[in-house]
Amino acid sequence: MPIGYVQIPVGIAGPLLLNGREYSVPMATTEGCLVASTNRGCKAIHLSGGATSVLLRDGMTRAPVVRFGTAKRAADLKLYLEDPENFETLACVFNRSSRFARLQSIKCAIAGKNLYLRFSCFTGDAMGMNMVSKGVQNVLDFLQTDFPDMDVIGISGNFCSDKKPAAVNWIEGRGKSVVCEAIINGDVVGKVLKTSVESLVELNMLKNLTGSAMAGALGGFNAHASNIVTAVYIATGQDPAQNVESSHCITMMEAVNGGKDLHVSVTMPSIEVGTVGGGTQLASQSACLNLLGVKGASKESPGANSILLATIVAGAVLAGELSLMSALAAGQLVKSHMKYNRSSKDVSKVSS
Repeated sequence: MPIGYVQIPVGIAGPLLLNGREYSVPMATTEGCLVASTNRGCKAIHLSGGATSVLLRDGMTRAPVVRFGTAKRAADLKLYLEDPENFETLACVFNRSSRFARLQSIKCAIAGKNLYLRFSCFTGDAMGMNMVSKGVQNVLDFLQTDFPDMDVIGISGNFCSDKKPAAVNWIEGRGKSVVCEAIINGDVVGKVLKTSVESLVELNMLKNLTGSAMAGALGGFNAHASNIVTAVYIATGQDPAQNVESSHCITMMEAVNGGKDLHVSVTMPSIEVGTVGGGTQLASQSACLNLLGVKGASKESPGANSILLATIVAGAVLAGELSLMSALAAGQLVKSHMKYNRSSKDVSKVSS
């Protein structure tokens, strides 16, 4: 049973100039440098004309696992579900679960007699896990008529995949798939980020790309996307455990305009956010959503608020990546952490 709250400091990074609009990004974190560093990245982006963020996909997934007596029967259901002629009927059954739920696709994978059914669904401004689960249950009940020998083992068979690193999310996406980019002026790289375009490009290749490959990374081709994602998630009432797949990110840096300027981008295939339900209803988290202008459901265009939140998350990650990579390239990481992560005050006495 609930007994109270755990206090986490909240800071504001920004203004983040994204798609022509400014946003003050709330971040809940105990890491002293994180807000300041992200703020520096926001400054570099703003002075260079802003960033652009684009939604690539929008679909929450749920993948039940069912079992048959033979692999052939499992294959029969797979072929049935993937037949375009059956999709409209299945979509009608699925969409009855909610006025916002809209089935997009069903992709299946077989392991012997077991069949994994990955449903993808538009869920409006909700993160959508409950919504898609209800729709999946409707379809499973419907399928029992033609496939009475189908044994539903679990509504989730981990082919979704929720709160676990998984290649299926990295490749196919889950939630919102977003790419965000900016061109940082060479003078800004030198004066604000205290490094050079050449140094950033080289470090990104050797750290975020080659280094991550050497480590066998899965979706972790970045400097610290999870830092920003988690801080924004806690501040805005998202599920912090979903930072696992939401932090999947590849950071790219390239010298442009004759080597004078820096093109930087983050591609994030599975940002899972909502602006209604769950923790978004809490007072502090609701206030943070309101600060961003995405509180509640969009009345004009269902899903618009959650999409905007996802693009802001990507923009904040872009800022965070820029600043940390610059600190590493300039050899400032240890010095800044010693300055901002060590308090000279007894914080416990101050708070009481």
